[in-house]
Amino acid sequence: MRQKTLFTDPDLPLNHFEQAARRNGFQCIAGVDEAGRGPLAGPVVAAAVVLPDDFELAGLTDSKQVAPGTRLRLFSEIRSRALTVGVGIVPAAEIDRINILQATLRAMALAVTRLAASPDFLLVDGINSVPLAIPQSTLKKGDARSLSIAAASIVAKVVRDRMMIGYDRRFPDYGFAGHKGYGSAAHLAAIARVGPCPLHRRTFRGVREHCCEP
Repeated sequence: MRQKTLFTDPDLPLNHFEQAARRNGFQCIAGVDEAGRGPLAGPVVAAAVVLPDDFELAGLTDSKQVAPGTRLRLFSEIRSRALTVGVGIVPAAEIDRINILQATLRAMALAVTRLAASPDFLLVDGINSVPLAIPQSTLKKGDARSLSIAAASIVAKVVRDRMMIGYDRRFPDYGFAGHKGYGSAAHLAAIARVGPCPLHRRTFRGVREHCCEP
């Protein structure tokens, strides 16, 4: 597996890294990103997205910098215009078992394997490579610097948010629809008041203090 971390000028065009990979002979380039590393509850969700060579989408950037309504619009455009999209999900119990970094990489690998076409190159947000035998480059702050990683960021965020809204109906004590599992004051207070639910990451600070079992 070939991997390197890219530290290139952030003012380059958003499709710079995809075009550079194509100039190096790669044809099916997937951007990979995740949502949900930091929350106290819920899964970590990763997405892999392969875009057409001429893809453009106004407003596409890191999902954390996009308003919810705009994010939904971008999500719809990406799903309809991408060549293929894959999603990988690792639940809280597995996060507790293997740790959040390994769970994130597993979700990313699952997302890549669920693409309809096999990519020959990966652009991965962050500094850790995906555990697959595919040439790849990691890219710090890639969700704001790479077109396909930004698209993956949007997909992962929307999919996870929708899951947390659904979980809110099953576990109404915690307010998941609002904070999406992150450690807000209201969420921490709810955990202290009623204890963790099956969605909570019991190894995470803010949850483990309220677990009956070590």
